[in-house]
Amino acid sequence: MFNCHIHTKFSSDCNMDIKEAIDISRKTGVGIIVTDHMDLGLYEDGRFTFNVDEFFEEYSEYRSEKLLLGIEIGMRNDYESQNRKIAEGYSFDYVLGSIHVVNGYDIFYDEYYAEKSKKMAYEEYLDFMLNCLKTHDFIDCLGHIDYIARYGRYDDKEIYYDEHREYIDEVLRYAVKKGISLEVNTRRIDDKKAYLNLLKIYKRFKELGGKTVTIGSDSHRASDIEKGLKEACEIVKEANLIPVYFKERKAVEYKI
Repeated sequence: MFNCHIHTKFSSDCNMDIKEAIDISRKTGVGIIVTDHMDLGLYEDGRFTFNVDEFFEEYSEYRSEKLLLGIEIGMRNDYESQNRKIAEGYSFDYVLGSIHVVNGYDIFYDEYYAEKSKKMAYEEYLDFMLNCLKTHDFIDCLGHIDYIARYGRYDDKEIYYDEHREYIDEVLRYAVKKGISLEVNTRRIDDKKAYLNLLKIYKRFKELGGKTVTIGSDSHRASDIEKGLKEACEIVKEANLIPVYFKERKAVEYKI
């Protein structure tokens, strides 16, 4: 199988050396795709961006059937043209599109949630995600649809399908329309409540015509590369979706 979402030292929040990831891959047989952060405009000091030429210069020698080179692009409409230029101007195997910022606010921090009910904050997030998908239809896969549930400033952070059905369905429908895969991100999958809710979302993706998903641990440490992969496979099987990884921007099916 393939873990399609790992970070290395080219990501500002990660110190992992690629050789550590390769070692885990060889020991476990799990293929990996490096997807370091490219969040243009997030910080003026250039954090969460990297020099793509240096990335390929350093990592190309490690490229193989089991190690592929991708990128995680932070989607935002004010940087759509720059994001497109990066995604299409380099020989990435895989382009993962994610939401980390909503209407100028990093949802990791308190400011985004100030004076907002949970319903307001989560539906603004989902609406922004849909709008970004419409301008970033060049991505291969939508990353961690439940990202906000990691950091929400509420007693119950979960992003429940039943509470936001209308908004989630619009995101899923657009992904289906454009042939964009959906990521099964394992960061929260060990929580039973999160697991069951995410299963609902992936089953709904299937009902709406979705076909393919990637699996990614979003790991920033070598010890987390295998984390949650088993549970992710269970979700994929239960939702009757097809697991894929991307090579040269083309989906490759595999069995789990």
